[in-house]
Amino acid sequence: MNGMINSNVENNARGLLPYPIIIAANKGEPEAMKVVVLHYGSYMTSLSMRKLRDEQGSTYWSIDEDIRERLRAKLMQSVLAFKI
Repeated sequence: MNGMINSNVENNARGLLPYPIIIAANKGEPEAMKVVVLHYGSYMTSLSMRKLRDEQGSTYWSIDEDIRERLRAKLMQSVLAFKI
């Protein structure tokens, strides 16, 4: 399965997840779920960005790891619960 996952993801020019990957992830295949999580990783990271303030009062943007992990867990739950 691993070879199929890599070739399908690399060959998809539109950036969509291949249907066999979605089906495998929905059935709980760990490698397929990893591909799904990686596919949405940068989007989840951008949603997790928060403006923070340090001790000197300077503001900066940083990733809220708690939010990113919650998004990751929700994505995985949704993929497993999706009715195909």
